[in-house]
Amino acid sequence: MASSSAELSSLATALDELSRRITVHADAADAVKDEETARELFAIERALNSANRRLARLSLTLSRR
Repeated sequence: MASSSAELSSLATALDELSRRITVHADAADAVKDEETARELFAIERALNSANRRLARLSLTLSRR
């Protein structure tokens, strides 16, 4: 199944939104010194950002075909 650029763009937008929402919760946990929760949420944020970069690279690669 070929991925359309519109679908990949939609997925990237969803990942951006999830990352922003996670960051809000991570910052809140950090502010109240809940270090374990903040650490885990920041790790999740990094993973989402990494996934979004990979998705962007894939989208660019597919657009060049």
